[in-house]
Amino acid sequence: MLWGILLTAQSATAHGPEPMPLQKVPIPPVPGLLDGSDPIVVNKDIAIILGKALFWDTSVGSDGMACGSCHFHAGADRRVKNQLNPGDKSSHPSGQTFEAMPSGSGGANYTLTRGDFPTFRYNDPFNQESGVAFATDDVVASSGTFSGEFAGASKFSGTSDQCARDADPVFHVNHVGTRRVEPRNAPTVINAVFNHRNFWDGRANNIFNGSSPWGDRDPDAGVWVKVGARNVVKERLHLENSSLASLATAPPLSDSEMGCRQRTWPDIGRKLLLRQPLQYQKVHHEDSVLGSFSLSSAGNLKPGLNTTYKQLITQSFNPKYWSYGGIGPFGAPPGQAPYNQMEANFSMFFGIALQLYQSTLVSDQAPIDLTPRNPVTHKPTWEGMGKTPEEIEVLKDGFNTFVDNHCNICHGGPTLTTAALVTNSILVTPTPGAVFGPDHSLIEYGPKAFGLPSGAKDAGINRHVSVVIRDVISGGQRLMDMGFANTGVGDPDADPGVGGVDDFGNPLSFSGQYVQYLLGNYSEILDPGVTTVRSCDFRTPLALNIDNVIPTVFTTPGGIEIDGSREGIPRDQDCLNDVRKYIPTVASANAALVSAPAKLAVATHAAFKIPGLRNIELTGPYMHNGSMATLDEVIEFYSRFGNVNNPDKHSLVDSITLAENPNKRTHLLAFLKTLTDDRVRYEKAPFDHPEIVVPHGHTGDSQSVAAGHPLNPNLATDDTLTIPAVGKNGNADPILPFEDYLEP
Repeated sequence: MLWGILLTAQSATAHGPEPMPLQKVPIPPVPGLLDGSDPIVVNKDIAIILGKALFWDTSVGSDGMACGSCHFHAGADRRVKNQLNPGDKSSHPSGQTFEAMPSGSGGANYTLTRGDFPTFRYNDPFNQESGVAFATDDVVASSGTFSGEFAGASKFSGTSDQCARDADPVFHVNHVGTRRVEPRNAPTVINAVFNHRNFWDGRANNIFNGSSPWGDRDPDAGVWVKVGARNVVKERLHLENSSLASLATAPPLSDSEMGCRQRTWPDIGRKLLLRQPLQYQKVHHEDSVLGSFSLSSAGNLKPGLNTTYKQLITQSFNPKYWSYGGIGPFGAPPGQAPYNQMEANFSMFFGIALQLYQSTLVSDQAPIDLTPRNPVTHKPTWEGMGKTPEEIEVLKDGFNTFVDNHCNICHGGPTLTTAALVTNSILVTPTPGAVFGPDHSLIEYGPKAFGLPSGAKDAGINRHVSVVIRDVISGGQRLMDMGFANTGVGDPDADPGVGGVDDFGNPLSFSGQYVQYLLGNYSEILDPGVTTVRSCDFRTPLALNIDNVIPTVFTTPGGIEIDGSREGIPRDQDCLNDVRKYIPTVASANAALVSAPAKLAVATHAAFKIPGLRNIELTGPYMHNGSMATLDEVIEFYSRFGNVNNPDKHSLVDSITLAENPNKRTHLLAFLKTLTDDRVRYEKAPFDHPEIVVPHGHTGDSQSVAAGHPLNPNLATDDTLTIPAVGKNGNADPILPFEDYLEP
């Protein structure tokens, strides 16, 4: 029974990476962006100014929506009115129609109440066997645009584009159009720069191609480069570790989030380039990034910056991307002048600038970062932080409860997510002289960076960037995308998550591509990293060099080879588990498609990117569908082993031991609150921002709305929420958890 021991030993002994400080933790490098003899960005500081202005500018959208409109509260969205989507990612008909919330009402322009959460509930919140009391596939997400067909936009004034707008067939109240709501909850952008991929389904590729979210998958992507006084060519762009830039190119073109249909990036560039940034929004004179360009003074806040977007781009970016004076190669909108090079490349400027700005949004001053740590174990001591002995014991027990219940297997590393592939790998790589953490408790890079020597290994984290892992889920052992998991939040058919496809019909998942690698179908591999996955770093084995026949594992009788043999570079060095350094031969893998498909099974359906937990106290509602309003509800969810059992649910969800222990739950909650950075809570630099007026539902309620919006008489008038400009010193009053903004 040796093979049985090999299959189960790691799960039984898993301890995992312990929560570590984020101070001095490296942001994933982007070769060629700022370095080398011909960098893309020639002035990083100005590019960050450009990025912050663009992130918050409501003129970027077609009708007053900015990126910041959904990310203004600890990097997330705390609005409560007109925030429901019917669940249009669902494969069920119910995803096209609104359902009643627990209040008995719901739909467009509904105002959420405390009693509406959680949106999936059991009669006993700690026991699945008690029966479902309420469930809906409607999603709590973020209100966006009215949409419409794009026709044009002014180059000088006005936040709204000219679009043919009318009431939406789904988002309306009595045929009066309301703003559309996107289909997933908006996660925080703070610390998102560490994620290898972004969006809940990972579609924001790690590779930025300059013009779309899809990385190398997009055959038409590229940027225009000046190669001579009279010549310009379109070249492929391949910027690694630039998922945030990839992400940035999607919302402004989305007809749910920010844009009218058929609008293009050159159209957005033409609209903005000659404008004063933030021309309708007040900018604090002490803004940590924008202050030097602000027109404001103490006691007299004014809108806008004393420059233009065109000037910021010319100061930030290599001239070869904007200095070509000719027109013609870049296309033209119907009946208008052809685009110029700067307009044609605006998606690249926008994506890179936003990424550089968001790279500054790192919250590394939370109590978990500041606490002294035991010099041997690196566990937090909480000493010298003004806490009573009783409070210290609570936090120590909460920390241990987090680890003992294997929360850290998914929420591993300083950002508390295994989706931070590159950064986690850097930290566990032995590097002479390299340290991270606060000065009083520095931690060396290497195997002990996340606690015990086996800590990182237990989560599949290693010095080699692993985009795929093999782990145990409810249906058995399966290949999974690293940093993604199905935890049984809802009906798995309500949203495919990373099990979905891109705009070209290709699977979003890396694990699906890895199966194609095993089968020898190399033309089906779309993303870097798939062909260098190391089987010896999996949490459970794919292949073993033993003579037994195992239904879920490739073994010697079926045909195996040392991983890397196909490339002539065996991947068997510094393995996390040397007995697992094998993969099936191509013939063996293809034979298994018929005889033993479980050996090649993947767990991607309804798997979502594992969010980081920093500032989690402030970033509700929770989960990809916004179904939980409080951390107590999140803890109840895990205490009952999730909401919906399904074959792809991660097995560790069923190992949680909190249901019968209220003290452990209370202590865990106290620990989670140590992840909040007070700079985020009080919007101090770098989390300060310009003023932004955010649409917050419409005049009226879910039964009746006031028609007569200035954009179209068949659209509802907007209610708004004004978020004042704040400077580097922040606000006197803290922002609050999501639940505090809900009506009783």
